[in-house]
This record gives sequence, C-alpha cells and structure tokens, in this order.
Amino acid sequence: MTRIRVDKVVTNAGESRYGAVIMAAKRARQLNNYHHQLGEGTFDESPPPLVETRSKNYLTIALEEIASGKIKLADD
Repeated sequence: MTRIRVDKVVTNAGESRYGAVIMAAKRARQLNNYHHQLGEGTFDESPPPLVETRSKNYLTIALEEIASGKIKLADD
C-alpha cells in the first residue's frame, strides 16, 4: 500500500488543501487521458507519469507526484 504524506502534498500545493485537491484531480485526469491515448500514439496534452510507482490508481499517482515536488501550483 502506498503511503503519501499529506503535509508534503499540501506544502507543494501552496499551503492550501483546496489547491491540493484541484491539482490532484486535474493531474489524475491527465494521467487517465495519457493511458487512453497509448494505443492511438498521440500524447499532445497528456504527459506520462513523472514518478516510479506500483500504483495503478491515477489519483494516487497524482498525489505521489505532488508530494515529490514534480508538480507545482501554476500561477494563474
């Protein structure tokens, strides 16, 4: 089972739990799109996973990426 430290996720999401949820949901959708596009050969807006993981759950992968600092909060 994967253990993700919530404090690291929140810290990398700009000290906002709401921001962390939004970031994780958006990245999970990107990962879902990436895996659906594998057979089509198009990877325009969906980058591959940025961390090595055993998880197959897109939300878990997204949270691991945020906790490791691979994804940062975008300034809008």
